Amino acid sequence: MAILLFFLFAALAVGSVLGMIISRNQAYSALFLVLAFACLGGLYGLLGAPFMAVVQIIIYAGAIMVLFIFVIMMINLGEGISPEKKKWTIAAAVFMGLILLAEIVFAIKGAPAVPMIGQEMAGTSPIEIGRLLFTKYLYPFEITSILIIAALVGAVVLVKKRDGE
Repeated sequence: MAILLFFLFAALAVGSVLGMIISRNQAYSALFLVLAFACLGGLYGLLGAPFMAVVQIIIYAGAIMVLFIFVIMMINLGEGISPEKKKWTIAAAVFMGLILLAEIVFAIKGAPAVPMIGQEMAGTSPIEIGRLLFTKYLYPFEITSILIIAALVGAVVLVKKRDGE
């Protein structure tokens, strides 16, 4: 059953990412990305990392995508990208795609053994993660929360400034 679920989640993730890339509507692309994040959460669950699965679904498929939808709603969808910028964007995308392909090849060549599906991985229980977050990694955790709050305040200021114009 785990193998069947793995292939189901993997196929859905690849299909939704392709749908995200092919879709011309930004809102549909964001919804395809939500589906890809949810499938990735399912894959984490199959790998025996329940905390990562739940965090993936709650944080990325929930909160981050809500922010993406708000950004999409705020920008002017009718303008599109100018042809000069589009050429530059395509060239940058091809370059980054080649770099990603090289990274994948290097990762596959030197990849360590992957744990079996459903096998519990050490150090992934919520208790252990919480203990690490609030002892060894307390300062990076707090700095990250301050950065997120600053980004939120910046977004609110930008929207207020736009409304005032």
